[in-house]
Amino acid sequence: MVDASIEVLYRGALECDQNYMIEGETLGTKDEPNPDLSYDEIPVWNLVIDHPEGTILWDTGSHHDALEGHWPEGLKQAFYPYDAHEHPLDEVLEENGYGLEDIDYVFQTHLHLDHAGGLEFFDGTDVPIFVHERELKFAYYSAKTDKGSGAYILEDFDHDLNWRVLHRDRERHFDDVEFVRFPGHTPGLTGTVIHLDDEGTIVFTGDQVYQAPNYEDEQPLGASLLWGKTEWYESLRRIEKFERRNDAEIVYGHDADQFEQIREGWGR
Repeated sequence: MVDASIEVLYRGALECDQNYMIEGETLGTKDEPNPDLSYDEIPVWNLVIDHPEGTILWDTGSHHDALEGHWPEGLKQAFYPYDAHEHPLDEVLEENGYGLEDIDYVFQTHLHLDHAGGLEFFDGTDVPIFVHERELKFAYYSAKTDKGSGAYILEDFDHDLNWRVLHRDRERHFDDVEFVRFPGHTPGLTGTVIHLDDEGTIVFTGDQVYQAPNYEDEQPLGASLLWGKTEWYESLRRIEKFERRNDAEIVYGHDADQFEQIREGWGR
C-alpha cells in the first residue's frame, strides 16, 4: 500500500447518444419503430496522482479548441464537447493547486480525442508520457489511414513528446501502481490499479467500462466504439478478478452518477 493522494479534475462534458455508451440502449419495436433516443451528458475527467515518486497526470482530456475547429465536424456532432473551452488543462490544474511544471509524468489510458487533447502542453518537454505500444501504433494507423477507429485526431498526439512506451500487459513503474492493459475499446487501452494506504485498492478502468451497465450487467460498449468484443469480455473478467481478490473499488470512464461520488478524490 502506498501513501498517495488522488485528485479528480473535471474537464467538461460531452453530449452524445447513449447507444454509444451501451450497445442497443435504445431499440425500435414493431409498435414503436422510431423510439426517442437517450441523448445525455457524460463527464470528461482526469486525475492527478500525488505519489511519493512523483506527480502523475492521468489522461489529458479534450482539447480546449474542440468546438473551434480542432475536432472535425462529424466527431463534434457525435460527441458534442459544448464546454471544453471552459476547462482547458492548464487552467484546471491551476484551479486545483498545480502548475504544468508540477507534473512529473503523464499516463495516457489511450489516445482518443477526449483523452489526449492536452498532450500539446507537454510538446518539447522531457516529461515522460506513458502509453501502450499497441495504442500508439493503432492511433497513428487510424489517424493516417481510413481504417481503424475514427475517434483519433492526429493533432492531439503527433507532438515532440517523450514517449515512455509500455510493452507488456502489466507493468509497474511506481510503488503500488500498476498499469494493466484492458483491450476491447481499443487494442492498447490501459487502466491503472492503485493500492492506497487508507482507501485500499482502486481500479481505474478507463474507457474499457464507460458506465455501470457495462460492468454490472455486462452490456458492451456501442459497436462503433468497440475494437474487439471478445477482447472486451476478457478484459471485463480481468477487472472482476482484481475486484474479488483485492475487494477493489471499480471506477468507470464516463458514468455521470459515479462521477459525482468520486469528485472529492482519494487520500486528500
